[in-house]
Amino acid sequence: MVAQIAEGDDPVYGVNTGFGDLAAVRVAHGDLRALQRNLVRSHAVGVGPALPEDVVRAVLLLRANTLAAGHSGVRTDVVNLLCDMLNRRVHPVIPRHGSVGASGDLAPLAHAALVLIGEGETVAEGKRRPGAESLKAAGLKPIELAPKEGVSLINGTQVMTAIGCLALHDAEVLATTADIVGAMSAEALRSTDRAWDAELHATRPHPGQQAVAANLRSLMAASPNVASHRVGDLRVQDPYSIRCMPQVHGASRDAIAYTRRVLEIEINAVTDNPIVFAEDNRVVSGGNFHGQPVAIALDLATIAVAELADISEARVDRMTNGHTSGLPPFLTRDPGTNSGFMVAQYTAAALVTENRLRSFPASVESLPTSAGMEDHVSMGVHAAHKLVDVVRNTREVLAIEALCAAQGLDLLEARTGPGVEEARRVVRERSAQVDEDRSLSAEIGAMADAIAREVLIAAVRMRLPELL
Repeated sequence: MVAQIAEGDDPVYGVNTGFGDLAAVRVAHGDLRALQRNLVRSHAVGVGPALPEDVVRAVLLLRANTLAAGHSGVRTDVVNLLCDMLNRRVHPVIPRHGSVGASGDLAPLAHAALVLIGEGETVAEGKRRPGAESLKAAGLKPIELAPKEGVSLINGTQVMTAIGCLALHDAEVLATTADIVGAMSAEALRSTDRAWDAELHATRPHPGQQAVAANLRSLMAASPNVASHRVGDLRVQDPYSIRCMPQVHGASRDAIAYTRRVLEIEINAVTDNPIVFAEDNRVVSGGNFHGQPVAIALDLATIAVAELADISEARVDRMTNGHTSGLPPFLTRDPGTNSGFMVAQYTAAALVTENRLRSFPASVESLPTSAGMEDHVSMGVHAAHKLVDVVRNTREVLAIEALCAAQGLDLLEARTGPGVEEARRVVRERSAQVDEDRSLSAEIGAMADAIAREVLIAAVRMRLPELL
C-alpha cells in the first residue's frame, strides 16, 4: 500500500512530503528513498553520554514490536534486522540528550536507525566502532530505506518507554523492600503491630494500603520482641513514619501499579505517524507518537518512589535520635568517642533532598519545536531519566535504613519474627555490627546491591512466601 502511495500523486505525510513544518513540501518520486535516508541522518543530533546497554536493547525490542503490529508500512526486513541486531548484540550508540517527546523520541531513535542503514556507531564492552563494521562482523547487511521506513523507525515513544519499563521493575522491587526494611525499623523502635490490623485497613480499602498492612503483619508475626511490650508500654501510638507505613507505602504502590498499566499498553501500541490501515486502504495522520501518557505516568512513579525514600529517612532519623528512639545515641554504645550512624543519616537526608529536586514533573514542561508545528511536547524522556535517578537514590536510602535497623536490633539484643530475622541475616552478611567507628560507605553500597538484585526479597520470601 505504501509503495502504491509512493507511485501516486496524492500527498501523504511521511511518504512523499517533508516533515514537521516542512509537511507542505512535496518530494519528487526520484527522491523518496533519499528523503528517508536524510531524515534519519538529520535527526541523529543527540549529545551526551550513551544510554546503558540494557536500555538500548529494550529500545530495539520495543521498536521491533511496534513495527511488527503491521500499521507502520515497513517491510518485514526492517523488523527482522532490528531483531537480528538484538540477538547478535549489535548495540547502537544512543546519546542521552536530544528528545523532547514531541514526535516521540526522534533524535535518540534516529541514532539507532543509523546503524540499520550502515552508518552511526555501535558499542560493545565499552569500545565504539562504526555501525557498518559491527553489522558485517555480526553477519548482517544494512538496508536501504524504502518510502516511509525512515519516519517509521524514528517516530515513537520507545526510548522513554524502555527507560521507564526498566526503572519500573526496580521501583516495584523497592516497594516490597521498603516494607521489609520498615518492619525491621519498627522492631528496632519497639513499635506496636496494632496499626496493621486487617479490619482497620478494610475501612479504607486502597489496594496498596491493604497489601502493605498484610506484609507488615506477616513480617512481624510471632515476634517475641513485639510481644514483650504489648503490656505496660506507656506509649499510646507510634510516630507517623512507623504507624502510617501502610498508608504511605501503599499509596506509592498504587501509583506504581498505575504506571505499570500505562506502560503495558504503550509497549504494545502503535506510536507511528501516519498509521496505515491496509484492510481499509487508509492512511491516517494523527498523534499517537506523543509521549504524554508515558510522561505523566513516569512522573507519578518518580513521586511515588521519592516518598518511599522520604518516609525511610524519617525512620532513620528516629532510630539515630537518642532522645526519642529508646536506643543509644546514633546507635553506638560509646557515643562521643564514636559517632556511630550520625552521618549515615546525613547521607540519607542528602539523597532525599536530591529526590525532591527531581520530583518536579517533567510532563508539565513544554517548549515549541519545528517552527511551532510541534507546539506541545511531553518531555517524556526527561521524566524517565528522573525516575532512574530517584530509584537509585531511594535504593541507597533503604540500604542505610537496613543497616541502622539491624544495628538497633543488635543493641536491643532482640529476638524478632522469622521474616525480620531473615532480613537481619542478609544485612549482617554484608555489614557486621558496628562496635567501633569505621567507614560504612562500601557496606551501604553492598546492601544497595543486594536490594537491587532482589537478594533481600528472595531471602525473606523463603520464610514468608505470602509476601506481596
